[in-house]
Amino acid sequence: MAKVTYTLALSDEQVTILKACLLRDGFEFKEKEHVLYSAKRGKLNVTVYRKGPKVLVQGKETEDFVKFVLEPEVVGEARLGYEEHWQAEMFEPHFGIDESGKGDYFGPLIVAGVYTNSEITRTLMNAGIMDSKRIGSGNRVRELAGKIRAEVGSRYKVIRWAPSRYNLLYKEYNNVNLMLARGHATVIKDLSVRVPSCGRALSDQFTKAPLIARELKNRSVRLNLEERTKAENDIAVAAASILARESFLDWMDKVSGKIGLELPFGAGSAVKEVAREFIQKFGKEKLGEVVKLHFKTTDEI
Repeated sequence: MAKVTYTLALSDEQVTILKACLLRDGFEFKEKEHVLYSAKRGKLNVTVYRKGPKVLVQGKETEDFVKFVLEPEVVGEARLGYEEHWQAEMFEPHFGIDESGKGDYFGPLIVAGVYTNSEITRTLMNAGIMDSKRIGSGNRVRELAGKIRAEVGSRYKVIRWAPSRYNLLYKEYNNVNLMLARGHATVIKDLSVRVPSCGRALSDQFTKAPLIARELKNRSVRLNLEERTKAENDIAVAAASILARESFLDWMDKVSGKIGLELPFGAGSAVKEVAREFIQKFGKEKLGEVVKLHFKTTDEI
């Protein structure tokens, strides 16, 4: 089956070269949030994100574009099909850990983990698994989450702290990073029981302090823990991000239907408006059941 999605990290120079190739080949450019540029020709989409930077190629012509434009003219070497050489660590057995909901006023905090090896990684890559932050559709998140579970079986773990539980934990820790470390360590320990032969875990770095390592030591979990920025480029971490996002979306949808208010994402003006509506409808004392109270948004509303 031809590849219909492809991601690759680029240098600043390669970003410039790629844009020139797209202009030459008649791509139409349009502005998008968080991207350096996004271009389309027919059903082929090429988006270069600021973070990285990295390029995302999507569409039926993805494989041809990568082989005949991106690799020879921009990167200067063949990479498609040779990922096990260029990204060898990604194909070794390990756990990938990521979270969702950290920056959202409404909703829970979720930490998820997924086990991958060479076979699983290749299958998930071919299925189009990528960092959930680059997936705009909730339906697509759920579709990919289903593919992940079908492939890894029981070798994944998702924990979800609904706002009521989250707010109690925040009173105890008074620090979100300490809470995240607890969540990450809990997931890693569970996965270590499910796959005891796996000796490595990878997480996106959210602090330079060895918080996760300390939590793992307290739980008597011994493995090689790696924390790095841009860890979402790893398929295991990307898969974890999708499962975490799915759980977040499920909670938001369920509670929105239950209370008769569409709970928005983030912490902007729309969030404040709905929070005020919630207070008018249910009372201020109920707010902690749907929001993270320590956000400055609470004082503002």
